[in-house]
Formats: sequence, structure tokens, C-alpha cells
Amino acid sequence: MKKLTGKVAVVTGASKGIGAAIAKQLASDGAKVVVNYSTSREGADKVVSEIKGQGGEAIAVQGSVAKESDIKDLFAATKKSFGKVDILVNNAGVYAFSPLQDVTIEEYKRQYDTNVLGLLLTTKAALDLFPAEGGSVINISSVASTLAPAASSVYSSTKGAVDTITKALAKELGQRKIRVNSINPGLVVTEGTHSAGIVGSEFEQQAVATTPLGRAGRPEDIAPPVAFLASDDARWITGETIFVSGGAAI
Repeated sequence: MKKLTGKVAVVTGASKGIGAAIAKQLASDGAKVVVNYSTSREGADKVVSEIKGQGGEAIAVQGSVAKESDIKDLFAATKKSFGKVDILVNNAGVYAFSPLQDVTIEEYKRQYDTNVLGLLLTTKAALDLFPAEGGSVINISSVASTLAPAASSVYSSTKGAVDTITKALAKELGQRKIRVNSINPGLVVTEGTHSAGIVGSEFEQQAVATTPLGRAGRPEDIAPPVAFLASDDARWITGETIFVSGGAAI
């Protein structure tokens, strides 16, 4: 029997990149997966198709975690299809880098509404679907929460908030046997880092140069540690921030 057999996982922002890799990893380990997406229906359908092609179960559900009504619809669809939630992966996130003089209220709200408030509201909405035996919440943070590179004041602060929320919720939800941990990736090559112009840039070169393992990450590097935290192998782990960064956060 696979280590996540019988479990139901909701992965936000799972139509591409790290989220897609996590959804496929959890499915390969036996979980039924809800592939949440905000805009890319095509990407989400592709992830679902790949999971089903490997004999797994998955559905795609549209919804922005920055909208409370969408979050409610996400879990209504989850309940209708699978009846419960054992694993919640708060992966959906947005980012942008800019010097202080270019920071705007609109950009601040855009990042905080998704990366921080969206994470809180998504976790809140999931609570009623966790069974009595508890479950696992995994928040996807970033090495930026501690490295805090220049021109990342807004983004890095959102991820600092995620790290703090992880510890607070671990204490709050422990009595319900719900474990809460975060995975903090380093630079990962995804569709998003390509479109943002990070891949091939001087920023990437500097990041790789300061990474002891000497390369940028791949989505497939992040997914297995998430599956570990979701499983009973991590039954005595909660409130932890685990850096999966090739040593970049040392």
C-alpha cells in the first residue's frame, strides 16, 4: 500500500510549476488530489490527465485564493467529490521584485491578499473537512523569508509572515491533530521564473553561485519533501520550516 493511500489532498496553484509537481507526487503516493488553479484551466486539466493516466484520481477546481467566495467553492467541490481533506498544500502565490521607490499599495495588496490572507482563509475553510484523526497542512514559503534579497521587501515579508503563521497554526491546530509545516524552496526553474525573466539573468547566476549544490532547483526537487510531510512518516513533526534550497539558506 502506498503511503498516502486513502488520503485526499488539496493543492492550491497546482496547474503548473511547483504546484503541479506536488499534485503529481501526492497522487503517485496514493492520494486523491484536488488540483486548484486560478487562470490556467488547460494546465490544470493536463495535470489531472497525467494523474489519471497513472491510475490515480484527481479533479481540477478553479478558484483564486485571494477571493473568499472562490475558496468556499473550492472546498464545496472537494467535499462533493471526495468527502474530506487530509492534506492541504498552500502553494498558490504571486511575486514581484521592485525597489522601495516603486512599491505601491496595489502591489502590496496583490501579494499579501494571495500569499498571506489567501493562505489563512484557505486553511480556515479546510478545517471542517479534516477528519477526527487530523491531517497535515504544508505551506510553501521561500528562502526569501530569511535571505531577504534587495528589492524584495514586499515579497520577502509575505514569506516571513508565512513562516510565522506556520508556527502559530501548529500550536493552535495541534489539539485537532493537524500538523502544520512549511517548505521553503530556493530558486526553482518554473514557467513563472522563465516568464519573469529570472532564468538566464544575473540574479539567477548569483543565486546559483551562492548555492552549495551549485544549481537552481526543479519542481521535482520540492515535491518529495512535501509528500514526506503529508505522510505518517512525519507524524511527530509540526511547526517546522524546512529549507529545500540546495543549501542556499545556510
